[in-house]
Amino acid sequence: MAWLIDPDKWQGTDHFLKNFSWVQESGLDLILIGGSHLEKNNFDKVVSTIRQHTGKIPIVIFPGSQMQLSEAADAILFLSLISGRNPEFLIGQQVAAAPLVNSMGLEVLPTGYLLVNDGEIHSVHAVSQTLPIPNSKSKLVKATALAGYFLGMRYFFLDAGSGAQKPVSSQVIETLSKAISCPLIIGGGIDSQEKVREAYEAGADLVVLGNSIEKDPDFLAEVLNFKAWYNSTLNVN
Repeated sequence: MAWLIDPDKWQGTDHFLKNFSWVQESGLDLILIGGSHLEKNNFDKVVSTIRQHTGKIPIVIFPGSQMQLSEAADAILFLSLISGRNPEFLIGQQVAAAPLVNSMGLEVLPTGYLLVNDGEIHSVHAVSQTLPIPNSKSKLVKATALAGYFLGMRYFFLDAGSGAQKPVSSQVIETLSKAISCPLIIGGGIDSQEKVREAYEAGADLVVLGNSIEKDPDFLAEVLNFKAWYNSTLNVN
């Protein structure tokens, strides 16, 4: 289970400690930090602050642009937006960021990033100037991910968009999990324990929560408790 924190929505250390001081002792697998916009010049500060208060939980950058970098992180999802055809997000931002990423010594996770939903338009679509692949086009999602795999990508992030009404469909997740033996990350529109369960049962390796925690900080604890119970029924640690 991963928690995505948007630096633009960071409410300060006091708010974090009041609501999430328990996180470092929880079963959270990792923390992603990043967002579609970067309206505040606070990325490194936010990453460093979260690093101080989350123990040994890995912190991974989920970059919305080449500006979202920090040596305080453990790794970076080096994303290529392969569901779209905008060269700026296929390779342009990556070329600009590569020298700095290399000098920082971050662990680089080559990641195919696919926007998939039922036609909703969110900030990530506006910023990237691309449209999502429809949930109904599971074969196109599969073909796109396979192309990314053949190009050397070893992680795949399927995103319905922050605050999406419907998440990536179980059919899409199942189709892709059977086609590619790489970690499959699913995010966007996951705002209930049932949706978490459906994503994992369809084949997700990691489910990402973001907007749902912004709306209800208690939701993170609820989902982690549910995950622990669910894993116990499967005899999974």
